[in-house]
Amino acid sequence: MRSIFKVNTWLVAAVVSVASVGMSWQKSDAQTIFDFDTFYDTEVILQPITSDLTRASITGSNPNAPYGLTNFSSTNYSQFNPATGTFTFVPDAAQFGVQGLPVGMDMYFGANADKLVGLSNATAVIDNVNGVLNGSGTVTITGGEGRFAGATGFFSFTESEPLNADPTAPLRGRAFLKGSFQIPKTVPEPRTDMTLVSAGLIGIAFLMRQYIDR
Repeated sequence: MRSIFKVNTWLVAAVVSVASVGMSWQKSDAQTIFDFDTFYDTEVILQPITSDLTRASITGSNPNAPYGLTNFSSTNYSQFNPATGTFTFVPDAAQFGVQGLPVGMDMYFGANADKLVGLSNATAVIDNVNGVLNGSGTVTITGGEGRFAGATGFFSFTESEPLNADPTAPLRGRAFLKGSFQIPKTVPEPRTDMTLVSAGLIGIAFLMRQYIDR
Protein backbone atom coordinates (compact mmCIF):
# COMPACT_ATOMS: atom_id res chain seq x y z
CA MET A 1 0.00 0.00 0.00
CA ARG A 2 2.80 2.35 0.95
CA SER A 3 4.52 1.53 -2.31
CA ILE A 4 1.40 2.38 -4.31
CA PHE A 5 1.04 5.65 -2.40
CA LYS A 6 4.65 6.52 -3.18
CA VAL A 7 4.08 5.75 -6.85
CA ASN A 8 0.95 7.93 -6.96
CA THR A 9 2.73 10.80 -5.23
CA TRP A 10 5.64 10.50 -7.61
CA LEU A 11 3.26 10.41 -10.58
CA VAL A 12 1.47 13.61 -9.55
CA ALA A 13 4.76 15.43 -9.08
CA ALA A 14 6.02 14.21 -12.43
CA VAL A 15 2.84 15.27 -14.25
CA VAL A 16 3.02 18.75 -12.74
CA SER A 17 6.66 18.99 -13.74
CA VAL A 18 5.98 17.90 -17.31
CA ALA A 19 3.06 20.30 -17.61
CA SER A 20 5.28 23.14 -16.44
CA VAL A 21 7.96 22.27 -18.95
CA GLY A 22 5.27 22.07 -21.63
CA MET A 23 4.28 25.69 -21.10
CA SER A 24 5.55 27.85 -23.94
CA TRP A 25 5.00 31.56 -24.48
CA GLN A 26 2.98 33.55 -26.95
CA LYS A 27 2.64 37.32 -27.29
CA SER A 28 -0.35 39.35 -26.15
CA ASP A 29 -0.93 43.08 -26.45
CA ALA A 30 -0.57 45.54 -23.58
CA GLN A 31 0.07 49.25 -23.37
CA THR A 32 2.95 51.30 -22.07
CA ILE A 33 1.72 54.73 -20.97
CA PHE A 34 3.86 57.88 -21.05
CA ASP A 35 2.80 61.05 -19.23
CA PHE A 36 3.50 64.22 -21.18
CA ASP A 37 3.65 67.52 -19.29
CA THR A 38 5.89 70.23 -20.74
CA PHE A 39 6.10 73.55 -22.54
CA TYR A 40 7.59 74.80 -25.79
CA ASP A 41 8.75 78.28 -26.76
CA THR A 42 6.82 78.91 -29.94
CA GLU A 43 6.93 80.92 -33.13
CA VAL A 44 3.70 81.32 -35.09
CA ILE A 45 3.59 82.41 -38.73
CA LEU A 46 0.17 83.28 -40.19
CA GLN A 47 0.03 83.13 -43.98
CA PRO A 48 -3.17 84.36 -45.71
CA ILE A 49 -4.52 81.96 -48.34
CA THR A 50 -7.85 83.61 -49.12
CA SER A 51 -9.62 86.64 -47.67
CA ASP A 52 -10.97 84.55 -44.80
CA LEU A 53 -8.57 81.60 -44.58
CA THR A 54 -5.07 81.59 -43.08
CA ARG A 55 -2.43 78.89 -42.80
CA ALA A 56 -0.86 78.76 -39.34
CA SER A 57 2.64 77.30 -39.17
CA ILE A 58 3.97 76.83 -35.64
CA THR A 59 7.36 75.66 -34.46
CA GLY A 60 8.49 75.16 -30.89
CA SER A 61 11.48 74.05 -28.87
CA ASN A 62 12.43 73.10 -25.34
CA PRO A 63 15.79 71.38 -24.71
CA ASN A 64 14.38 69.83 -21.53
CA ALA A 65 11.19 68.38 -23.01
CA PRO A 66 10.54 64.76 -21.95
CA TYR A 67 11.59 61.67 -23.93
CA GLY A 68 13.98 63.70 -26.06
CA LEU A 69 11.07 65.35 -27.94
CA THR A 70 12.74 68.74 -27.85
CA ASN A 71 11.00 70.21 -30.90
CA PHE A 72 7.57 70.35 -32.39
CA SER A 73 5.93 71.66 -35.54
CA SER A 74 2.28 72.18 -36.34
CA THR A 75 0.37 73.19 -39.45
CA ASN A 76 -3.29 74.19 -39.30
CA TYR A 77 -5.81 76.41 -41.03
CA SER A 78 -7.71 79.21 -39.34
CA GLN A 79 -10.68 81.46 -39.85
CA PHE A 80 -11.40 84.64 -37.92
CA ASN A 81 -14.85 85.53 -36.64
CA PRO A 82 -14.91 89.33 -36.25
CA ALA A 83 -18.16 89.20 -34.30
CA THR A 84 -16.54 87.22 -31.48
CA GLY A 85 -12.90 88.09 -32.05
CA THR A 86 -12.14 84.37 -32.19
CA PHE A 87 -9.80 82.40 -34.43
CA THR A 88 -10.69 78.75 -35.07
CA PHE A 89 -7.85 76.40 -36.03
CA VAL A 90 -8.44 73.02 -37.69
CA PRO A 91 -6.15 70.58 -39.54
CA ASP A 92 -8.33 70.23 -42.65
CA ALA A 93 -9.28 73.33 -44.65
CA ALA A 94 -12.22 71.38 -46.07
CA GLN A 95 -13.94 72.05 -42.73
CA PHE A 96 -14.05 75.69 -43.87
CA GLY A 97 -15.27 74.74 -47.33
CA VAL A 98 -11.88 75.01 -49.04
CA GLN A 99 -10.86 71.91 -50.97
CA GLY A 100 -7.52 70.70 -52.29
CA LEU A 101 -5.19 71.81 -49.50
CA PRO A 102 -3.00 69.29 -47.66
CA VAL A 103 -4.20 68.24 -44.23
CA GLY A 104 -2.17 69.76 -41.44
CA MET A 105 -0.15 67.74 -38.98
CA ASP A 106 1.54 68.05 -35.60
CA MET A 107 4.93 66.44 -35.00
CA TYR A 108 7.03 66.10 -31.84
CA PHE A 109 10.64 65.09 -32.42
CA GLY A 110 14.25 65.42 -31.33
CA ALA A 111 17.75 64.44 -32.32
CA ASN A 112 17.01 60.71 -32.59
CA ALA A 113 14.47 58.71 -34.60
CA ASP A 114 11.68 58.91 -32.00
CA LYS A 115 8.64 60.94 -33.10
CA LEU A 116 5.01 61.52 -32.26
CA VAL A 117 2.54 62.66 -34.92
CA GLY A 118 -1.02 63.84 -34.61
CA LEU A 119 -3.68 66.44 -35.37
CA SER A 120 -4.67 69.51 -33.39
CA ASN A 121 -7.73 71.72 -33.02
CA ALA A 122 -7.74 75.06 -31.24
CA THR A 123 -9.39 78.41 -30.70
CA ALA A 124 -7.69 81.72 -29.94
CA VAL A 125 -8.97 85.10 -28.82
CA ILE A 126 -7.35 88.51 -29.15
CA ASP A 127 -6.90 90.25 -25.82
CA ASN A 128 -6.62 93.88 -26.90
CA VAL A 129 -6.26 95.14 -23.33
CA ASN A 130 -3.07 93.17 -22.74
CA GLY A 131 -2.01 92.96 -26.37
CA VAL A 132 -1.81 89.17 -26.56
CA LEU A 133 -3.35 86.28 -28.46
CA ASN A 134 -4.54 83.58 -26.05
CA GLY A 135 -5.30 80.12 -27.37
CA SER A 136 -6.25 76.66 -26.17
CA GLY A 137 -6.93 73.35 -27.79
CA THR A 138 -6.25 69.64 -28.04
CA VAL A 139 -3.81 67.36 -29.82
CA THR A 140 -4.81 63.84 -30.81
CA ILE A 141 -1.76 61.60 -31.22
CA THR A 142 -2.34 59.22 -34.12
CA GLY A 143 1.05 57.57 -34.62
CA GLY A 144 4.77 57.74 -34.15
CA GLU A 145 8.18 56.47 -35.17
CA GLY A 146 11.13 54.83 -33.46
CA ARG A 147 10.28 53.60 -29.98
CA PHE A 148 6.95 55.46 -30.26
CA ALA A 149 5.73 53.56 -33.33
CA GLY A 150 1.99 52.96 -33.12
CA ALA A 151 1.49 55.64 -30.48
CA THR A 152 -1.95 57.01 -29.62
CA GLY A 153 -2.81 59.66 -27.08
CA PHE A 154 -4.34 62.99 -26.20
CA PHE A 155 -2.88 66.32 -25.03
CA SER A 156 -4.56 69.54 -24.02
CA PHE A 157 -2.70 72.82 -24.36
CA THR A 158 -2.81 76.54 -23.75
CA GLU A 159 -0.61 79.16 -25.34
CA SER A 160 -0.12 82.90 -25.39
CA GLU A 161 1.70 85.17 -27.85
CA PRO A 162 2.15 88.95 -27.61
CA LEU A 163 0.64 90.70 -30.63
CA ASN A 164 2.94 92.33 -33.15
CA ALA A 165 2.17 95.62 -34.89
CA ASP A 166 3.52 94.06 -38.09
CA PRO A 167 0.90 91.50 -39.24
CA THR A 168 3.52 89.66 -41.30
CA ALA A 169 5.94 89.22 -38.38
CA PRO A 170 6.00 85.92 -36.44
CA LEU A 171 4.24 85.78 -33.08
CA ARG A 172 6.48 84.43 -30.32
CA GLY A 173 5.17 82.94 -27.10
CA ARG A 174 4.92 79.77 -25.08
CA ALA A 175 2.65 76.72 -25.25
CA PHE A 176 1.94 74.46 -22.26
CA LEU A 177 0.92 70.87 -22.97
CA LYS A 178 -0.38 68.17 -20.68
CA GLY A 179 -1.66 64.67 -21.37
CA SER A 180 -0.38 61.20 -22.11
CA PHE A 181 0.26 58.76 -24.91
CA GLN A 182 0.62 55.01 -25.08
CA ILE A 183 2.40 52.56 -27.31
CA PRO A 184 1.66 48.87 -27.94
CA LYS A 185 3.80 46.49 -25.93
CA THR A 186 4.02 42.73 -26.38
CA VAL A 187 4.16 40.63 -23.23
CA PRO A 188 4.57 36.85 -22.96
CA GLU A 189 1.48 34.81 -22.23
CA PRO A 190 1.65 31.13 -21.19
CA ARG A 191 0.49 28.47 -23.64
CA THR A 192 0.56 24.74 -23.15
CA ASP A 193 2.53 22.78 -25.72
CA MET A 194 0.54 19.53 -25.86
CA THR A 195 3.24 17.77 -27.89
CA LEU A 196 5.75 18.17 -25.09
CA VAL A 197 3.19 17.21 -22.45
CA SER A 198 2.17 14.05 -24.36
CA ALA A 199 5.78 12.98 -24.85
CA GLY A 200 6.47 13.55 -21.18
CA LEU A 201 3.48 11.52 -20.05
CA ILE A 202 4.49 8.60 -22.27
CA GLY A 203 7.91 8.67 -20.66
CA ILE A 204 6.37 8.73 -17.18
CA ALA A 205 4.15 5.75 -18.00
CA PHE A 206 7.18 3.79 -19.19
CA LEU A 207 9.13 4.59 -16.03
CA MET A 208 6.13 3.67 -13.85
CA ARG A 209 5.84 0.30 -15.55
CA GLN A 210 9.50 -0.42 -14.83
CA TYR A 211 9.10 0.71 -11.22
CA ILE A 212 6.02 -1.47 -10.58
CA ASP A 213 7.53 -4.51 -12.30
CA ARG A 214 10.39 -4.36 -9.83
